[in-house]
Amino acid sequence: MFTAVRPNPTLSTTADLPLDLFAAIQDLKREMNAVILAHYYQDPDIQDIADYIGDSLGLSRQAAATDAEVIVFAGVHFMAETAKILNPDKLVLLPDLNAGCSLADSCPADAFAQFKAAHPNHLVVSYVNCTAEIKALSDIICTSSNAVEIVQQIPADQPIIFAPDRNLGRYVMAQTGREMVLWEGSCIVHETFSERKIVQLKVQHPTAEVLAHPECESTVLRHADYIGSTTALLKHCQQSQSSAFIVATEPGIIHQMQKKAPDKQFIPAPPLNHCACNECPHMRLNTLEKLYLAMKNRTPEITLPESTRLAALRPMQRMLEMSQGIKG
Repeated sequence: MFTAVRPNPTLSTTADLPLDLFAAIQDLKREMNAVILAHYYQDPDIQDIADYIGDSLGLSRQAAATDAEVIVFAGVHFMAETAKILNPDKLVLLPDLNAGCSLADSCPADAFAQFKAAHPNHLVVSYVNCTAEIKALSDIICTSSNAVEIVQQIPADQPIIFAPDRNLGRYVMAQTGREMVLWEGSCIVHETFSERKIVQLKVQHPTAEVLAHPECESTVLRHADYIGSTTALLKHCQQSQSSAFIVATEPGIIHQMQKKAPDKQFIPAPPLNHCACNECPHMRLNTLEKLYLAMKNRTPEITLPESTRLAALRPMQRMLEMSQGIKG
């Protein structure tokens, strides 16, 4: 469930915008003592103006460490909520308040509370792609970068609920050998990749490596040469001897891949249909224009009830403590 205080700013005409948005945003950033955090799935223009680009673990660490007075979060709602959980006294802005998350939406807090009650004595490990209310019902938060290592640190005799992503949960179970009770949630983007079309691409590009995010279904993961978080995929393509890659995650990451390895070829994995379904519709709601307006108008601002924030803070802090030695 989203929590905010003011509606999105509206743009009546293009005259409301400066000619040079990049320069105007940089000026606002200095005036406000602001930091711009952006996820790899954001529009390339937003990635290029961000102070830090990363995956959920990296963004969480940056949000926890920043000394800026204002955090402009170019991502989706749960990410901005995470920044607010870690920074209650800072102004946290989200360019478009409607930038939600299909995975977070697949796990309503009231239904999950009943699910948790039906499995007493279970430790709840929740993927960071969830609402603040779900974090507040959790014992430990994890990301795709650290999920395996987090679960490996939990005593073997401790039963676990893993939420909300069933595909990441199944991947963690396969990697750790741990049985877990899974909440049946999923990401619309990572479930849209076509196994058949990926196999066809492998035939067309026989030397290309398949890179996949662990949120993908197992039918896609079994064709992957490398599985990892967005940061891990980015690092792998730089270090690999391969010259071509089929990328099975949201194609926004390809912008950074091309910048880091300009001599290599990156092929977005195709969805089931002839559509842009492999692009996250929520991530793409943020634009450079909306980012400028959010900073200029200091809204939409993310707020949380203090009781929810404090309950969600504990499992977030536990994750950060347990993942100190994990790169991401």
